[in-house]
Amino acid sequence: MSRAFVRESDEDAEPLPERIISPHPNLVTPAGLRQIDDQIRELEAARRTARQGTDKSTLARVARDLRYWNQRRATARVVEPLATPDAARFGVRVTLELAGGTQRRFRIVGEDEADPARGLVSWVSPFGEALLGARLGESVRFQESDAEIVGLET
Repeated sequence: MSRAFVRESDEDAEPLPERIISPHPNLVTPAGLRQIDDQIRELEAARRTARQGTDKSTLARVARDLRYWNQRRATARVVEPLATPDAARFGVRVTLELAGGTQRRFRIVGEDEADPARGLVSWVSPFGEALLGARLGESVRFQESDAEIVGLET
């Protein structure tokens, strides 16, 4: 029988590539630090479960992800936003008024916290960088048009 039809053992599988660690400082909000801690707890539980079974590929994936999150935890720098921000800064929620009067809100957060669909933008993303330092009344580019900053809050 041809080797093409024989299942290789899990031990012969290609090792998983490491998750890429950003070259930027690992700034996180207090909520972002909790998310990292939650990820580590979940992965440690998954590792215990995977060790009881024979699924080496799951164990390898969990081990790789644990290395990533432990590294992110070790380098995390919590940034508390100012109580009354005078400009868009890390951790601040920015309210934009778009053409037509509709408003959109975004919070500037760490890379691992970013979720644009939920209004969480990374401070190192192009849009996050455009927001940083902007003040009330200033305009920023958003979806190919200008939007005015009408609110800053923590």
